[in-house]
Amino acid sequence: MGNSSSKNTIMAAAGDANANAAPNAVSPASLRAPPSAHCSHLASSARTASRVLQSLSGEKRVALLLRIADLLEERTNTIMAANADDVARADAQGTLPPATRQRLALKEGKIKQVAAGTRAVARQQEPIGRVVRRCKVMDDDEHGSGSLTLEKVTAPMGVLLVIFEARPDALPQIASLALKAGNGALLKGGREATQSNKAIHACIAQALTEFGVPPACITLVDTRDEVDGLLACHDTIDMVVPRGSNQLCTYVMENTKIPVLGHADGVCHVYVDKAADPLKANRILVDAKTDYPAACNAAETCLVHMDHFANPHGYGHRLLNKLTEEGIKVLAGPRMHAIAGCAQLPTTEDMHVEYGDLTLMMEVVDDVDAAIAHINANSSSHTECVVTEDEAVREKFLNAVDSACVFANCSTRFSDGFRFGLGAEVRLVFACLILFFFFVFVENGLLLAWLACAV
Repeated sequence: MGNSSSKNTIMAAAGDANANAAPNAVSPASLRAPPSAHCSHLASSARTASRVLQSLSGEKRVALLLRIADLLEERTNTIMAANADDVARADAQGTLPPATRQRLALKEGKIKQVAAGTRAVARQQEPIGRVVRRCKVMDDDEHGSGSLTLEKVTAPMGVLLVIFEARPDALPQIASLALKAGNGALLKGGREATQSNKAIHACIAQALTEFGVPPACITLVDTRDEVDGLLACHDTIDMVVPRGSNQLCTYVMENTKIPVLGHADGVCHVYVDKAADPLKANRILVDAKTDYPAACNAAETCLVHMDHFANPHGYGHRLLNKLTEEGIKVLAGPRMHAIAGCAQLPTTEDMHVEYGDLTLMMEVVDDVDAAIAHINANSSSHTECVVTEDEAVREKFLNAVDSACVFANCSTRFSDGFRFGLGAEVRLVFACLILFFFFVFVENGLLLAWLACAV
């Protein structure tokens, strides 16, 4: 777990970042420029609508989410047709990377899964008004003044600006989390998913209207210019959540005064220990890499204990053959490339890459301590896994790796809000923000992480 100080998990105000800005980034002077009337209207309308949402009872917000789920299923054909148009347009342009296209295309059954996730969010414990702490700060005095009790309670954050990739299934998940917690949201999805997002948003807007909440509570943002204008609305937007590249996160931080919570990469590791069960390691690695290579919780690096390559017939070579049979392109790290029988593999010295496809970097390490050091130096602090039958190794790995999710003997693909029973599968760092006590709770400087151990 470590201190969970991820180099790619960013929470800062403008001016804290010192990385290079994105192309066409505006000058720091623009931070003082007022937003346009249009962008101010979008933000203020979302805030006004969020207050109407907050006036609903918990039961009403549950019913609202259930209605959204029903509408998503009722309009599945419409949504899938819109998505087919987006995919066809992207294919015709021919410029979309394979990983992005995989996120863009909605597979059969995906809308049903998203609707189920929305219902799961609805069933979660009421997040608003939960008493976290209560203390008496003044007792009855001799004059009968009465006592004074102080309570710390959970409350909605307000209005969120969320910028996410061309992944239409993320929209209803983000919206559901926001609505459950009484927040308004301004959502800017990737332009490649424009028609899909509009079809999904129509379901959300109709449900909001039916429950007396202005549709502006969940607003689609259409253009990059609108995003730039909204970044200036620091008096009406409470948090910006960029989901995408480091370049995007840096650009947002350097061009807004609004607090930013961003997580860019998903560089996940699997460490195959000396005491690993070979069959178990095979299943875990193949699933972690091939189930959904474009996902942020797919494995990108495999670290293998050096003893597995001690001889030409060792498990390390059999594992390499297994991965190749599964269609995985293995890149050898410097130490692995020097091993007899591995010199023919393509090499890489870059240890921090999110490939997003069937490419996997493999390197050998001396022991679990070396694996932990490698991961803490090169991961994005998302999800890491150890495969071992050694209890001491397992416990050391679970407690020393500095990532949000640390697993033993299970695939990194398990790192998923839907699988955790939390309703939405969007990246946990975003879910932490909106349904914060479901995912992570900050109290007295402590941060909770997810640890999983398969038996």
